[in-house]
Amino acid sequence: MSKTILVTGPDLDPAAVALAKEHGFDLVHTPAYAESAVISEHLQASGAVGIVSRMGRIDAEVMDAAPQLRAISKHGVGVDNIDLAAAAARGIPVLVASGANAVSVAEHAIALMLAAVKRLLPLDAGLRAGRWDKPGFAGRELDGATMGLMGMGAIAQATGRMAQGLGLTLVGFDPYAPDSVFEALGVTRCETVDELLARSEVLSLHCPLTPDTREMLNAESIAKMPKGAYVVNTARGGLIDEPALVAAIRSGHLAGAGLDTFASEPPAADHIFFQEPAIVLTPHIGGVTRQAGARVGVEAVRGIIQIVAGDEVPQSRIANRKLLADAPAFANVEK
Repeated sequence: MSKTILVTGPDLDPAAVALAKEHGFDLVHTPAYAESAVISEHLQASGAVGIVSRMGRIDAEVMDAAPQLRAISKHGVGVDNIDLAAAAARGIPVLVASGANAVSVAEHAIALMLAAVKRLLPLDAGLRAGRWDKPGFAGRELDGATMGLMGMGAIAQATGRMAQGLGLTLVGFDPYAPDSVFEALGVTRCETVDELLARSEVLSLHCPLTPDTREMLNAESIAKMPKGAYVVNTARGGLIDEPALVAAIRSGHLAGAGLDTFASEPPAADHIFFQEPAIVLTPHIGGVTRQAGARVGVEAVRGIIQIVAGDEVPQSRIANRKLLADAPAFANVEK
């Protein structure tokens, strides 16, 4: 059996590379954001038994090109680029590195919020253009404002802790999280999405992209938010109806947004966001820090090593565990 792991994208952290080598695995890489056909070609040529998924879609076509494939391990937690059902049907577990990048992404969410609310980019641009915009300027304090957390996973919890340090009050919505998660952080639980929207002066998105959550933030839902509110998204761009967000900012209903993700990545050169100065943009790098890269890379590689070795893997790390239960038997799941 081949002991090769295919990485869809750039190099892994040296700690992850060292872990692979320690267990006798070789790493091969595809180009960044490779098409499915290119990923399939690399799988066939390398005989890889595992994929570390960074960039590009892993669909049924890719999996069928590699009957030897034993595991797909996400370099992070967002698995919307992986066909979970197709993987389960082939008995392939899809692993995630839960919590490994939470601090880095949370810091980035706070940075986006501050940059948008404090209008750092237009003020910086004004100075560089020779303007002194202090006369007539009126900023906004965040102390005492309410942040809404859409989702209550590890990243949302880390974001909430940091936001509390700035004096924000927290409300949250997550139908899957127990009350204890809300209570531990002092977050008021909202019973409905509409309640969360109505209370969020800053709305921070922390939920996965699924058919149910796609474009959950649209013209109708944005209208339920307070006038002058802000949106922060470090999760998935597809959660937002992008034209609706821009329209709400231009109408004055929303004051701005801080976004690390786009519905399609990388975005087109004429993307609608680029003409709106009230939106702060970054290229999906919230979790791309040296520290998070080491933790995520190591966890991604470790998961593949465990599956190949027949070791048990905690259920919490298997994104398609429920689908696997109805698929061909998979023994390496901790009960």
